[in-house]
Amino acid sequence: MDTMKAVAVTPGEKNSARVIDAPRPTPSADEVLVKIDRVGICGTDMEIDRAEYGQAPTGFDYLIIGHENFGHVEFVGAEVKDFAPGDYVVAMVRRPDDCPHCLAGEQDMCVTGNYTERGIKGRHGFMSEYYVESPQYLIKIPNTLKEVGVLLEPLTVVEKGIRHAWIIQNRIRNWQPKKALIIGSGPIGLLGAMVTRLKGLETVVYSRNTDPILTDRVAAIGAVYVPKLDEKGEIINHIGALPETHGPFDFILESTGSEQVAIASMGIIGINGALCLTSITGSEEPMQICPGCLNIGLVLGNRAVFGSVNANRLDFEQGVRDLAAGIERWPGWPESLITRRVSVERFRDGFERKPGDTKVVVEFQL
Repeated sequence: MDTMKAVAVTPGEKNSARVIDAPRPTPSADEVLVKIDRVGICGTDMEIDRAEYGQAPTGFDYLIIGHENFGHVEFVGAEVKDFAPGDYVVAMVRRPDDCPHCLAGEQDMCVTGNYTERGIKGRHGFMSEYYVESPQYLIKIPNTLKEVGVLLEPLTVVEKGIRHAWIIQNRIRNWQPKKALIIGSGPIGLLGAMVTRLKGLETVVYSRNTDPILTDRVAAIGAVYVPKLDEKGEIINHIGALPETHGPFDFILESTGSEQVAIASMGIIGINGALCLTSITGSEEPMQICPGCLNIGLVLGNRAVFGSVNANRLDFEQGVRDLAAGIERWPGWPESLITRRVSVERFRDGFERKPGDTKVVVEFQL
């Protein structure tokens, strides 16, 4: 049996991520064999390694992790059309169940929770030398984007949030957004800033990260960076002052993973504006809020708040277009978000956040 290197965990066992020899998959006549070039490391991978969640596929006692993928086609089955060896591709993450939304091609809007997700829930991921996939879940990547293709999956989180925000804002006949606030300076936040700038919005990026490089990186795309390293409990007041100095904000994208920030962001949406929450907040620490103030502000201001998770094929396709547009408008900027590369054998180095890190990737070709 042919084997391949892969990074896997034993779900439910803390710090179990390790390199294994896994069976190399064999494509059927209607499948594509993809050789991985690189896989992005994100907080989800580290949370799975900490045994916070993660589910192995049926019949396996391990889960190959990694969902931010980029590779090239090695082999196509006899029945496969539109793909050929050498094509660069990114695979979608979520696979549908049989709920009405999934059957309509919107597994990102699944209502049962019985979907599976590669590298997360019930399906092996992409942190391996090879994977096999159905063409319907593959997105073709132009050669010009091969250096940044691994950013597509996190970019789709932004694309879906913005797509849904603009759909929601169709409630207003003449909505003309001018200012956006991006809360968080990780990959989602910075990619969000790129997209709002491409849409012509004045953009402010707010983060507790005071690394000076972020000021220059955000300024390079014509946005403004506002760093603030707050003591716990002060952040709500500081966020509350942002509209006075930089607002009002027609659109806000929150991506911090902090429940304090998520709640605070609801209080600073501009009149008729929209807030998209994309982060998962896991703390159960109590916090003081004024629920009446929050309710009155949302109601009297016609403000919209919604959550967004996963992405649709539409968002992957838009992400390809926006990556291309970002490279054309700001040459070298999207590439600069990939700040560190590690080999498969040293994948754990990528789990350790270091100064200056934005996106760390595991390179399978090192």
